Amino acid sequence: MKIGIILGSVRQGRLGATVAQWVVDQVATRDDADYVLLDLAAFTLPILTSATVPGAANRQYDTPEVTAWSQAIDACDGFLFVTPEYNHSVPGAFKNAFDSIGPEWARKGVGIVSYGAEGGVRAVEHWRQICANFHMVVVRPQVSLSTFLEWSAGEFTPNQRRPSELTNLVNEVVSITTCLRS
Repeated sequence: MKIGIILGSVRQGRLGATVAQWVVDQVATRDDADYVLLDLAAFTLPILTSATVPGAANRQYDTPEVTAWSQAIDACDGFLFVTPEYNHSVPGAFKNAFDSIGPEWARKGVGIVSYGAEGGVRAVEHWRQICANFHMVVVRPQVSLSTFLEWSAGEFTPNQRRPSELTNLVNEVVSITTCLRS
């Protein structure tokens, strides 16, 4: 089983890189799945302008960047989204990446690690609605990191309960992904 850890921000100086690395470090000793970091910025996806609806494209996309993204997502059985909250919602680049492909997302499990002034909880709620369109199962636990309380002088210091919250989240993603694969 392969779980993709999607770093869903492409901004310069993004806090998400530190969060994603923390997630990678936390799952490094687990043997229940292969965990792979997918940095959205590395895919340099164009804005979705294709006349063909991605769900009808039969995985045949207009650009090599979208094709590479499609293949990376298709190779995963489940996901951990590392997402900021931008303006009370999901980041535009991540939403564009999600919308740029279609069937690659279908019927897969998702766990969400969010961050923002209010822990990124509004982004989480929007991701739950967005993922439902592809019959994805977003697990109930989440890790919501406060940019006011868990960053100081640019350094990320998760509070003491975060590792166990992440363990619970990953356990649920592995469990639901196992069920969805069978």
